[in-house]
Amino acid sequence: MLKRQPIGVFPGTAGFFLLPPIKNADTIMPSLLQGFIPEPCPKEWQFFLAAIQGEPVERVDELLPDTKEGHFNRFILYPEKSHYEKAKSMLGGDLRLLLDAVAWRLNMKQEPPRYDEDTADEIRAFIMATHAYEAFQNNSWTKGIQLLEEAAQIVNEISPIFSARLLSEVAATKQSLGMVDNQLVELYKTALSLIERSPFDVMRAELTFQMGTAYQEIADSGNKTYYLEAIKCYNTALKTYRKETYPENYAMIHMNLALSYIAMPPNAHNYHLKNAMAIQSLREALRYLDKENHTDLWCSATINLANALQYAKSSHIEDNLWEAVALYEDVLKVRKKETDPHGYARLVANQGTALSHLGAFSSAVPKLTEAKQIFEELGDRESVKVVEDLLQEIKLKQEELSKK
Repeated sequence: MLKRQPIGVFPGTAGFFLLPPIKNADTIMPSLLQGFIPEPCPKEWQFFLAAIQGEPVERVDELLPDTKEGHFNRFILYPEKSHYEKAKSMLGGDLRLLLDAVAWRLNMKQEPPRYDEDTADEIRAFIMATHAYEAFQNNSWTKGIQLLEEAAQIVNEISPIFSARLLSEVAATKQSLGMVDNQLVELYKTALSLIERSPFDVMRAELTFQMGTAYQEIADSGNKTYYLEAIKCYNTALKTYRKETYPENYAMIHMNLALSYIAMPPNAHNYHLKNAMAIQSLREALRYLDKENHTDLWCSATINLANALQYAKSSHIEDNLWEAVALYEDVLKVRKKETDPHGYARLVANQGTALSHLGAFSSAVPKLTEAKQIFEELGDRESVKVVEDLLQEIKLKQEELSKK
């Protein structure tokens, strides 16, 4: 049995695999734990390489050695009771505990296995993480987070990538629970520092993007510095999430970039520039968002683009306004009053506002009147007042025009 195992280092199935012992394994393992496959890869580990490269399960299975590690891995590939029993009959000690931890994750055991201080570090961390997931299932969020943090600390030095993956789960869980603060940003920074020298570019880009969203959430209080940090994170993530290979991620990052530019507190120097940057990112996002498959995101990007176009400083103001009107109309074909009356009313009100800026009062008034009626039904007095004020402005302008 190898002294160390690359559990949790590589994404996907390979992150669960055990490696059989080979000659000079101790000299290879430190680099492997950093995510680097030895070249050439030992023939006994070819199955591992095949899994990392995404080859079919059947091919990985063909390459498995007839060892206790091989039978453990076959259970990972084919999580069936017969494979579990076969592996169980061949394994003892720490590997048996690991097998039962995996079996629990695959809903084949009622509870995770116990462990003690003598359990190998990476296996103990894996089992602790399993207990954390059990805690999450029981809504024991604090306990689960604490277990993941302890697991990450255990493997921090021997398996930094595994530690980073555990910390990224802590960060994602905290963020989903609304625990967004400077400590969360520091957590992302710690995870990123652990994978700094690894070949996992996508993992690095994902963590950087998530750190950007944390900055963006903290910046909701109006902190321009945090918005700038978020923008920096998104631009860094775009170096990996290219439109040719990751179109959905690319579009999502541009969405967040645009929202950061829009929300950033304006000043006399940056107002029009940040609006122009937001428009550019929203147009880029919409090139890679499919209306049918990403309806909500597409609607959000389209509405934000239309809103930004209304107030963009340009020599083509009228063209921008007509484009905004058309974009609102596109979304109105998807967003219905029956399912989202408030969103529908805001959309109609925005379209009416754009039409009023164009001087198309005969089209603007019915739109604004419809929006006002829905806001009244919903009891949104603030929105009613905004629409009433605009209708009054239009009435005054129409009276002025009639006198000419």
